[in-house]
Amino acid sequence: MRVGNWVALVGLALAGCGGAVLEEEDARGVEAQACPPGVAARVKVVIPPSAGFGSEVTSLADVQGTLYFSTNLRDSSAVLWRSNGTDAGTVPVREFPAEPLGFPRLTDLVAVGSRVFFQLNTVATGTELWVSDGTSAGTHLVRDLTPGPAGSALSQLTEVDGRLVFFRQTQPTATEPSRTELWRSDGTPTGTVRVRDFGGNAGLSFNALKAGGRLLFFLARSTGTTLWRTDGTAGGTVSVRRLDAGLTFILDVGYSGATGLFLLLDGTNYEVWRTNGTEAGTARLDSFGRYTRLLGALGTSVYLWSADPVTQRLRIDRLLLSGGGKALVTTLPNPYADLPFAVPYVQRSTVSANELYFSMAITSNGPAPLDASLWVTNGTAAGTRFLFRQLSLGDEYASPLFATGTGRVLFSGSPEGGAPQPWFTRGSVATTGQLAGPGVSSPDGFTRSGTRVYFHATDDTGRPQLWSVPATFGCPPGPATAL
Repeated sequence: MRVGNWVALVGLALAGCGGAVLEEEDARGVEAQACPPGVAARVKVVIPPSAGFGSEVTSLADVQGTLYFSTNLRDSSAVLWRSNGTDAGTVPVREFPAEPLGFPRLTDLVAVGSRVFFQLNTVATGTELWVSDGTSAGTHLVRDLTPGPAGSALSQLTEVDGRLVFFRQTQPTATEPSRTELWRSDGTPTGTVRVRDFGGNAGLSFNALKAGGRLLFFLARSTGTTLWRTDGTAGGTVSVRRLDAGLTFILDVGYSGATGLFLLLDGTNYEVWRTNGTEAGTARLDSFGRYTRLLGALGTSVYLWSADPVTQRLRIDRLLLSGGGKALVTTLPNPYADLPFAVPYVQRSTVSANELYFSMAITSNGPAPLDASLWVTNGTAAGTRFLFRQLSLGDEYASPLFATGTGRVLFSGSPEGGAPQPWFTRGSVATTGQLAGPGVSSPDGFTRSGTRVYFHATDDTGRPQLWSVPATFGCPPGPATAL
């Protein structure tokens, strides 16, 4: 439950009686729905078993149906890979030998057309922007924006109109503060140019949106907080609307179709906004006078969650996207409500087949949650239902939720505790099952590329490796879910 900030300004028992019995029956039903071996399969061993513990597969990206990803080893070496989903077709694009640098070195893969941009840290240049066309010779530094080994602080790398748009935070000097700059790149040194300098003390929110093919971002100063829009050109970078006369924080962003949503913290008020990237289409829907966060959107409504301070139950509220219509949907049970520190919160959420899936966790008096469970709602009290527990109880790994686009949602969990394994659901206990066997754990990075979903998971090699599963798979044989 971290609160967002600004870059430049930092410097469960089940509901009802007999829950334990129901949980036991649910566990038996779920166990019977496990996929047979081979539905999810390892693509290739990409991290040697001899690599240091903590080596990672990171930054999976779909580039026109080809998967690109990076591996970062604990010896500070890194590799850019591409894959067509087969062992033979998963090959290193370029290897970067170990250098005395931090970890990880290769991050932030972003697809732009047939190429992929990324950030790489080297002794000679520090962390700077690179690009690849999928060949070793075509993988190179774009431009050393901060000449020498110091490196550049780049963020929010985003594809806009067939080019890369990103922000750069300059280092403060004895005579001037850090500045926030907007850049674009076509992958060449001369085509990598500064679009706009927003000057010193311009706080850039970590949260951003895309609407109408444009990047929407938030800047805050002591004189006000403003929503901006850019197409990557100077003329197309404009202020959309001033949101507040003072410094505020953007806590969450999301989408309802092509409409962007964001949650703004103004003092003690949590304001829910919608935007299509224009001044007329940017409006505040309503506000809450208690801690509230964005859950997601279904149809004509946006849903919010909060923890009731009296009952310590998770509360779900609804707002109409047209404005008004604030209403309580339901509250969820908290089996630890008698403990003063056991506060419910939502870790992740996603939308699939016109339903909203979310993971609810319960805080403990330490860094790891007491409980984490999977729920789904169609926006009504009767249609809000429990699906699975336990999800991950780790303090550094929260179970991912990934909508495949075929009515299936992938997540990780372990009904009996222990290492979380890959699971799936189509919205009911009867259509929830284990995707891969007990030797596969801690899956993450789910990314769809073509007809498959890729992810990394630790397996019998003892290290994270590249795995995949068809986006549409036939287990369990439950009722079809409308897409």
